[in-house]
Amino acid sequence: MNIVQIMQQRMSFSFEVFPPKEHQPLDPLFETLEHLYQFQPDFISCTYGAGGTNAGRNVEICKAMKESGKTIPVTHYTCIGNTREKIKKELQSYLDIGVDHILALRGDFPKGWEETRGDFDYANELVAFIKTNFPQFIIAVAGNPEKHHESVSFADDITHLRMKQDAGADFIMTQLCYDVEHYKWWVDEIRAAGIHLPIDVGVMPVLSKDPTIRMAVTNGSAVPRELAEIIARYGDKPEDFKKAGKDYTVKLIFDFIAAGIDGLHIYTLNKWQDVSDIILASGIRKKADSQ
Repeated sequence: MNIVQIMQQRMSFSFEVFPPKEHQPLDPLFETLEHLYQFQPDFISCTYGAGGTNAGRNVEICKAMKESGKTIPVTHYTCIGNTREKIKKELQSYLDIGVDHILALRGDFPKGWEETRGDFDYANELVAFIKTNFPQFIIAVAGNPEKHHESVSFADDITHLRMKQDAGADFIMTQLCYDVEHYKWWVDEIRAAGIHLPIDVGVMPVLSKDPTIRMAVTNGSAVPRELAEIIARYGDKPEDFKKAGKDYTVKLIFDFIAAGIDGLHIYTLNKWQDVSDIILASGIRKKADSQ
């Protein structure tokens, strides 16, 4: 089954990982994947760096996941610096290794860039190109419950999401969002706009103070009062913060599931032990060897 078919039957469960830098070994990530496989994820997505850095390692990791037979690999792919011919060549390379799920993104501009410097400026253009030339792919697109920071309004942001759907996207993967009530409002708004795609909700574990604040601010995401109190109370106590943050993440998972999501996607930050603690504490999955 592909991911959309899984979501039609039940809530999907998945992870995101990122490749190490070129000068760093791959073995720690392969070890991380082995630990994540124990939770029998429906799929694992793999990012790459801004401007295509680490793209070669992304291919290696996706290939390894496919060969493991333990999950569906989903590659990220952006418009940044990519021409039509380059895209054709690279997407065919993914299909050649059995990778047929893709998250199509515009991508963040590398430092100093103000445009994609490729043939496509927006994700909907990339989606349409993939759908026309490589209909084999199941295409995910990004959704922003708190809107993309470059959008002038929610209406503008939702319109761009509708354009991605109409270009041929198959499902939505959300950016991080700690405000579940706002997420529910956003779902109502996009459904009213005619966006019917299933939604895979991305959850960013709360593990340490500075990264939590930085990722929320960078993403333009609100910090709800409950999370703000954890930051205020335990910000100078790393171990206490991590414990409270894990408990908060478990509650966040429960709240999202209660909201009726189609999929749960955990941004692992390549921290398999902390993520395992959260999953086991939530009870949503057991390790395969403990079932």
